[in-house]
Amino acid sequence: MSPSSNVSDAPAALVTGGTRGIGRTIAARLAGAGYRVLTCGRKDPGDLPAGVAFRRADVRDPDEASTLVTAAVEAFGRLDLVVNNAGGGPPAPAATAPPNLVTAIVRLNLLAPFFVAQAANAVMQGQDTGGLIVNIGSVSALRPAPGTAAYAAAKGGLEVLTRALALEWAPRVRVNTVTAGVVRTDDNAAHYGDEAALAAVAATVPLGRMATPDDVADAVLLLASPLAGYVTGTSLLVDGGGQLPRYSDVSKPKE
Repeated sequence: MSPSSNVSDAPAALVTGGTRGIGRTIAARLAGAGYRVLTCGRKDPGDLPAGVAFRRADVRDPDEASTLVTAAVEAFGRLDLVVNNAGGGPPAPAATAPPNLVTAIVRLNLLAPFFVAQAANAVMQGQDTGGLIVNIGSVSALRPAPGTAAYAAAKGGLEVLTRALALEWAPRVRVNTVTAGVVRTDDNAAHYGDEAALAAVAATVPLGRMATPDDVADAVLLLASPLAGYVTGTSLLVDGGGQLPRYSDVSKPKE
């Protein structure tokens, strides 16, 4: 691993799970905005966007999460922004979900961000400029779907964790959540189905389309900008206005 820039006063960011999907886009956008960026994953991605360095780590392990943060500070000399993006989990009926699967989903989506945030806060509290932690949440925390009980509960916990950490770590460290709606990625496209199915999903969103990874990255950049300097302990909802209620189709007046 090597720093993505030799400019020592450039801001430094750590993005977990930034080797693909939304995380990769966030890492690339931050690098394009002048950040020196380190990302991580359990497997070597092979290639990454320009300006993004990689370190193998499993952030579900508190020791590895701490070591990852230490590596970022050693590479860049500081740590200004952490984006807790690593997350996800396969759908499983709540009645029959195996305990090991439930535990794994909660560890990845709730405990891992906590471990990374703890290590980052220890660094940021000692910096004159403090720092920012952005957790990538999900509307599943607000509108859970069948088969997502463990994931939705973990993301709901992440929303509460954000508010709790913002209270404890202010004023030096700000903590916020970007709560993403339905985002079109390669993984999600495989989950929802073909183009017709994706179009049907998009039609349920008031803005008429699914979000893109760039939409989520834009929200992170906004929270990291001076324009959001007084924003902490909040959730920025990036969901295109939510989803139209199911009764809207069946309750339309007949022409």
